[in-house]
Amino acid sequence: MLLLLLAIPGPSRAQDRMEGSPTTSWSIEVDPATFAFDGWSAHLRMKPASCDRLLVGAGVYAMDLPSMMVDLKADNRDQGWDVRLDLGAGIFAEHHFREVNRGFLLGAQVGVQRYQLGNDALPGAAEHTDLLVMGYGGYSIRPFSVPVYLKAWAGLGYTTLIAGDDQLGDLQYTVGPVAAFATFHIGYTLEGRP
Repeated sequence: MLLLLLAIPGPSRAQDRMEGSPTTSWSIEVDPATFAFDGWSAHLRMKPASCDRLLVGAGVYAMDLPSMMVDLKADNRDQGWDVRLDLGAGIFAEHHFREVNRGFLLGAQVGVQRYQLGNDALPGAAEHTDLLVMGYGGYSIRPFSVPVYLKAWAGLGYTTLIAGDDQLGDLQYTVGPVAAFATFHIGYTLEGRP
């Protein structure tokens, strides 16, 4: 991620001082759904001064998966799985068609997610880690005069087991290959530096 941020060209200090020159801005975001499902999230995003419609960033998150998400895989449906996304970490890039954090957007995420599995029928737990590559689309609005925004998005991606065990006793938890997710984020944009 650091290499990605360093590779993005920015204006020189002299350009920074010019009135009306582009500015780099930072945003912080949270996903309220993670908190509703006994979890948490924190995302940091940056709009480079040289790119008015690009937003890049990183995020970490955790939550208990609701049964409707577990049941998206037919093999997992009604099998008594208790699944926690114990820690997810990802990097993100978004193209905003109007301006950053306003209007339609397309994005991509690459992340690693560690899950803890339990089952009503068996004691103990299993852990596994997945790789996630997801494309998504969404819409951002700024409903207030302060730089707070709401971003609704939905994505479809590929996920695969990269470490650990997706089996508990004689029960197999089905991972991927298709992952779907939809949510909304609440964000705040810090003033750009001139």
